[in-house]
Amino acid sequence: MQTALKLMAPLSPESDAVTHEEKRYFKELGGRIAQLRKDQNLTQQQLADELGVNQQVIASYEIGRRRVPVSALPGLAKALAVPIEALLGLANGTAKRGPAPKLQRQLERVSQLPKPQQRFVEQMLETVLAQQGR
Repeated sequence: MQTALKLMAPLSPESDAVTHEEKRYFKELGGRIAQLRKDQNLTQQQLADELGVNQQVIASYEIGRRRVPVSALPGLAKALAVPIEALLGLANGTAKRGPAPKLQRQLERVSQLPKPQQRFVEQMLETVLAQQGR
C-alpha cells in the first residue's frame, strides 16, 4: 500500500515548490509514457494493474498532473518494455527526441519472449534478409 501511495504524488502547489521547467519536464515524461503505452497496445487500466495503482494515476502521469516518482521508473520501464533511459528521453546520456524507433522497441519485446520464440523470430529475420541478399 505504501508503494502505491508513493506512486500517487500530486503535482500541485501544496507539495514542494514546482518550477515551470519541472512542470514541463513531467508533462514531456507523461507524453513519453502515453506514447510508449500505446506502442505496447496497453490501456491505461492495464498499465495501472501492472503497477498496482488505479487508472487515474496513470492518466495523471500522462498529462503531467502528477509527478512520476523515481521509485516508479523501474516498474514503468519494465511494463513498457524499454530501458529507463528511453522512458526519460535519454540515449547514451544525451537527450533524444521522441520514443525509440519502432524496430528497436520490437527487438526489446522479442528479447523478452521465451527462448524458442526468440529463435523462431531470429530464423524468420534471417530468411527475409537472405532473400534480400540475392
